[in-house]
Amino acid sequence: MRYECIDRHRKQYPVRVMCGALKVSRSGYYAWRTRPESDRGNTDRALTQVIRGIHRDNRGVYGAPKIRVALKAQGYRHGRHKVACLMRLAGLKGCPQRRFKVTTQSDPSHPVAKNLLQQNFTAKAPNRQWASDITYIDTQQGWLYLAVVMDLYSRRIVGWSMDRCMSRYLVIDAHTMALDSRMPERQLIHHSDRGEQYTSDDFRNQLVKHGIECFYNRQRIHGYIGNISPVDFERQITGLN
Repeated sequence: MRYECIDRHRKQYPVRVMCGALKVSRSGYYAWRTRPESDRGNTDRALTQVIRGIHRDNRGVYGAPKIRVALKAQGYRHGRHKVACLMRLAGLKGCPQRRFKVTTQSDPSHPVAKNLLQQNFTAKAPNRQWASDITYIDTQQGWLYLAVVMDLYSRRIVGWSMDRCMSRYLVIDAHTMALDSRMPERQLIHHSDRGEQYTSDDFRNQLVKHGIECFYNRQRIHGYIGNISPVDFERQITGLN
C-alpha cells in the first residue's frame, strides 16, 4: 500500500522524499513497479474505485464508518479499518458533522409553552414529534441563517428555510414547508427552544391555525379529566402553566 501511495503521487513529489517519509527503500519501490500486481493489490485497487464512487456520490461527506455501511449494502464485506486505510491512501476524508450553533435568544416578554418532550427526542411513529432549530452556515454568498424542522421518528428534515436575516418569518417558512410536505394529523408536538422567533405571536398563531400542540394540550377538552384541557387540568392541580 505504501508503494502504491508513492506511485500515485510520484509526479507531485520526489520518490526519494516519499520513500524516506514512508520508511521504504527506493529499490524496493522500483522492484514493486516491475513485478505483476498481486491478487490482493488487484482487489484493493478495485475496492478503492468503489469507495471513490460512494464518496463522490455522497458529496464527499462520508467517512469510513458510513462508507463501510454503503459497501455492505452493495455486497462487500470489509472491516472499518480496511476501508479507512484505503481511504487514507486514496486521499479521501469524510466531513465531520456540523454542530448547530446557538443563535436564538429568548424574549422574557413572550409566553412559552411547557416542555412536553423532557429531553426525550424519540418518537414511535412519523409526524408525532417535530423539533426545530436555527443555525448559521458559511456559503459562497456569505453567512446565511438556516431554520429546520426535523421529524424525530426518522430524523428526516421535513421543512427548512434560509435567509440573511434571523426573523420570525424564517421559522414560519420552515414550518409551512413541513406542514405542506407532511400534512400531519392534529396529535403532533412541535418542539423548539425558547428563542423569540419561536415564541413570537406570528409563529404561535401559525401553530394555533394548524391545530398542533396549542390545540391538543391547551384547547381540546377530555372527559377523563372533567371536560377541560390538559393544560387547565395541570394548572388547577399543580399550579403549573
